[in-house]
Amino acid sequence: MQAVWMEARGGPEVLRYGEIAAPPVGAGQVRVAVKAVALNHLDLWVRKGVASPKLALPHILGCDIAGVVESVGAGVEGVGPGDAVVLNPGVSCGRCERCLSGQDNLCPEYQILGEHRWGGYAELVTVPAANVLPKPANLSWLEAAAIPLTFLTAWQMVVDKLQVRPGEDVLVMAAGSGVSVAAIQIAKLYGARVIATASSEAKLAQARALGADEAVNYTRPDWFKEVRQLTGGKGADAVVDHTGAQYWEGVIKATAWGGRISLVGASSGYEATTPLSHIFYRQLSIFGSTMASKSRLFPILRWVSQGRLRPVVGATLPLDQAAEAHRLLEARQVFGKVVLQVG
Repeated sequence: MQAVWMEARGGPEVLRYGEIAAPPVGAGQVRVAVKAVALNHLDLWVRKGVASPKLALPHILGCDIAGVVESVGAGVEGVGPGDAVVLNPGVSCGRCERCLSGQDNLCPEYQILGEHRWGGYAELVTVPAANVLPKPANLSWLEAAAIPLTFLTAWQMVVDKLQVRPGEDVLVMAAGSGVSVAAIQIAKLYGARVIATASSEAKLAQARALGADEAVNYTRPDWFKEVRQLTGGKGADAVVDHTGAQYWEGVIKATAWGGRISLVGASSGYEATTPLSHIFYRQLSIFGSTMASKSRLFPILRWVSQGRLRPVVGATLPLDQAAEAHRLLEARQVFGKVVLQVG
């Protein structure tokens, strides 16, 4: 099969396009002919060796996948060749206490497609049958691939961790990212007033078009003061953040007394300064978050099918230009998802 794989850790130049052996399909598994695969910052971190540095090479990246079922293994029911599907990127054992309680993203054996096992930068990918869901008929392949990881991540942050309620002020950092594009929409779905931040006027305008009620440029030194002004001096009741060390103190200062922050990444660095007096005196709650239970993709796809949530595709490239796609994502030049078209 044709694929793009990592032959080493480093810059985009370590990605190679060519012929590689197709993955086998075993019992309980489904092999999918990939139509589109969306990029995530996780792809960049794995490529650089920041995430999963001991991963065996060569390795195929790609968490977010849409395609057509090519074949199924023994014992697979409810899905068959020719079905149009979206793949859930979280893989777990399915038998431990965490999995059986609906917390499979806390499974000791938890893996993510494209990080811990071969992903979708290829013509074929094999996954457990539990990771296959029907593709919404109203979406193109490119749009369908732009949903899973970022919408799952945003759903756990907004709904499960922050428990956003109607009328609350929700601050969504870095509005142009895939997670934030999803978080803006989910927060609006739950009745919140959304304040989005971004680094350019063009991205701020796109955030407003997506549903954000207010928009703030977070490259300005006192951006957090603008957030407080927009909330009558109160600050945001809930915050969706993945911007990292550079903006962390501002995020804390932009949060209301008794407010909640959900943290899912650290794009500008991990070593952040935390003013502890703000945490205990203003009684802030900070929730770490990674992915979401596989079950959460079902309501997400229902809302997408109804047109209440929608993926945003910012750029499309063919599979053999995966290295260029990585450069685009790394330069933060795109609002929404960068997606590779396969086949």
